[in-house]
Amino acid sequence: MKEKTETAYVRRRGVLVPVFSLPSKYGIGTLGKTALDFIDAIAAAGASIWAILPTGVTGYGDSPYQSFSSYALNPYFLDLDALVFEGLLTKEECASADFGSDPARVDYGKLYENRLPLLMTAYARFIKNPDHEKIIEKFEKTVPWLDDFARFTAIKEEESGKPWYEWPDGLKNREPAAMAEIAPKIACEVGFHKFLQFKLARQWSRLKRYAEKKGVLIMGDLPIYCAYDSADCWAYRDNFRFDGDGRPTLVAGVPPDYFCEDGQLWGNPVYDWEFMRKDRFGFWLGRLRRASELYDILRIDHFRGFASYYAVPAGAPNARNGEWIKAEGERLFNAAKKEKLPVEIVAEDLGFITPDVKRLLTKTGFAGMQVMEFAFDNDRKNPHKNKRWDGDESTLKNKIAYTGTHDNPPLAEWWEGADERTRELAEKYAGEYASRMPRGIVKATLRSDARYALVPFWDVLLLGPEARMNTPATASGNWTRRLAPSEYRKFKKEIKDLFN
Repeated sequence: MKEKTETAYVRRRGVLVPVFSLPSKYGIGTLGKTALDFIDAIAAAGASIWAILPTGVTGYGDSPYQSFSSYALNPYFLDLDALVFEGLLTKEECASADFGSDPARVDYGKLYENRLPLLMTAYARFIKNPDHEKIIEKFEKTVPWLDDFARFTAIKEEESGKPWYEWPDGLKNREPAAMAEIAPKIACEVGFHKFLQFKLARQWSRLKRYAEKKGVLIMGDLPIYCAYDSADCWAYRDNFRFDGDGRPTLVAGVPPDYFCEDGQLWGNPVYDWEFMRKDRFGFWLGRLRRASELYDILRIDHFRGFASYYAVPAGAPNARNGEWIKAEGERLFNAAKKEKLPVEIVAEDLGFITPDVKRLLTKTGFAGMQVMEFAFDNDRKNPHKNKRWDGDESTLKNKIAYTGTHDNPPLAEWWEGADERTRELAEKYAGEYASRMPRGIVKATLRSDARYALVPFWDVLLLGPEARMNTPATASGNWTRRLAPSEYRKFKKEIKDLFN
């Protein structure tokens, strides 16, 4: 974990573009040539951070924040052209598959139906290599989580997609006899999922090296909680507040507020921090080690949950009757500091922020967040307010300024709904750029005194409500927005103006 230096901060500017949002003829963004072209484009424009959303294997609802694994990469991100080059697929096979017809939207249903069978074809050709077992065994020695993930995924397929807590007791509880009995039945599927992660690791490594060469840091995103139906909860059950049958006793959420009178009931199992402390935070340190392999900067979602977290009794209809419980974030991050992981951690410190959260943020030295859509009011203590940078690196603030996040309406939509007083304050903030609102907010944010500043692609293009990435507390219609080819061409032109 990189520590704050005693001297000035390094000032960086960048863009938020999820991997799945990159343009592609195969229905979803990948780690292929377009990703390398994207790095070229932002580097040439003067940007030095590429921020992305979580890269895990998505399940029901397609949310990257509800993944089947904290460790595995999403096979949808595999570059098919690279597999063609390696002789594992043909151009005709890739071109004939139906991945959806809308270049601006990911069709996850089509990907599920057609992409995985195509990848299975690639695997069938891979295992014709007489050395394929040695290749995977060598890879597996460097990836301690791989076997648990591959077996979890294979058993899930064998059980017709049922969540692990509905499997037969022997498999649910990972009893040696049951695991040995099913092993021959799932051997092919286990090998397939190990193969996918092997290929993803190679492609990601190429991408990261290329970004480093171009001076671009990759900012990843790690959800604080794990999905209940995940390899994490199945394989590392002791780290969660479960009963003896693998059912959560408490689940995560946030209390009622101005935006939601019932609160938000996320449903994720919460951590057993007492067990984690006694275990020296092995599970969390494993997550952070994995993140340090993938990213240069790591944004941890819902940072306040490391100080104290809101827990709701399992089975409750809403989040009204939860309670705040102390967490062990300070001890965890002290342990992480000792590991000297090669990744800088930054904190998503939005929401109901109490003194204990502020103390933890100060003790860790992590950068917190500013969201400019929240900045324009008469409260001088509003933490989202910032100033124009004066050019002195010693005056940079330990903050990451965003025009908006994946949970906010696009800036153009927000601007349309802003009242007169909000507009006046925003125009004052934009200064000489106020004649081109709301673009002026984007320009001013990139010139603020926050040491990092990030603009989501929908705000680069000033797209409207049709480009919203996620509406919290809704279960469908999210996480699909992509850059259509025409938008991508415009994006590359716009960032040259924004970052220069």
